[in-house]
Amino acid sequence: MTVRRTSALIGIGANLGDPHRSIAAAISALGALPDSALLRSSSLYRTAPVGKTDQPDFFNAAALIETALAPRVLLDALLAIEHAQGRERSVPNAPRTLDLDLLLYGDRMIDEPGLAVPHPRMHERRFVLDPLVEITPYCVIPGRGAASAWLAKSLDQRVERLPT
Repeated sequence: MTVRRTSALIGIGANLGDPHRSIAAAISALGALPDSALLRSSSLYRTAPVGKTDQPDFFNAAALIETALAPRVLLDALLAIEHAQGRERSVPNAPRTLDLDLLLYGDRMIDEPGLAVPHPRMHERRFVLDPLVEITPYCVIPGRGAASAWLAKSLDQRVERLPT
């Protein structure tokens, strides 16, 4: 029996501890997920915090994986990776050691308790769109359209691509 594999895009962010190390470890962990393969990861981006602005800048990236994991199972695996790196959930938009968001799961639209795909605010956030468009230039956000069109609308947000 062949298991259907789906592409999934993961947003990665951190602004506490050693964000560079946390993001590199997260990308490595994504590559080690069962029944999955890491296809690409983006450059690192330095971004201004959104919402709760009295905190350090964030470092963000994105990863494209191919997986046979169901969306909920994949989300649980992402939460386990966060937890392993010391993620604590106190208040929304709080500083964090690691944040992994399931941005897209194929072309599916999912709205379940605790799981919304596409990620509800991804189309409004340049720190998500820049790394996403870097690794998937022709990405389409289900129900929203081309990610590159949304990126063009968010250029007023401070995002800096870091040298590799």
